[in-house]
Amino acid sequence: MKNLDQWLKEYGTSHQNKTNKLIHYFCVPLIYFSIVGMLLCIPLGFLKESGEPSIINWASLALIPILYFYARLSLKMAVAILLFSVFCIFINIQLSSLFSIALWKISVFLFVIAWIFQFYGHKIEGQKPSFLEDIQFLLIGPAWIINALFFKK
Repeated sequence: MKNLDQWLKEYGTSHQNKTNKLIHYFCVPLIYFSIVGMLLCIPLGFLKESGEPSIINWASLALIPILYFYARLSLKMAVAILLFSVFCIFINIQLSSLFSIALWKISVFLFVIAWIFQFYGHKIEGQKPSFLEDIQFLLIGPAWIINALFFKK
């Protein structure tokens, strides 16, 4: 099993171009944020009685295996992802009450636009996205951004 540094180094090999990196610094968190928004829009059914936002939602439930993945690599990164995830849940819940447009529509729009930019960045880079080789790189992207912005020495 690879450790976090190995994952980050491997991910970084296809993210050397300054423009591609800049695109990723914006779009990777935006994709994560939009996925959280889409998950928040899935009805809980029997798990929840009222229609009011609560701590129990599909985004927070999906976070359990995601945090397990990160905790196996780095407790510090798992805590950072947890904090970012809580922030994403909170902001999405606020967005859902602020706009007349359905949250799922906003989330899908952001998701599609961010992925278009991501693929454009990889075209500039001349490298295919890492997740095409290993799907786990979809979870390494957010860690790579957090590491670059907050933990890199």
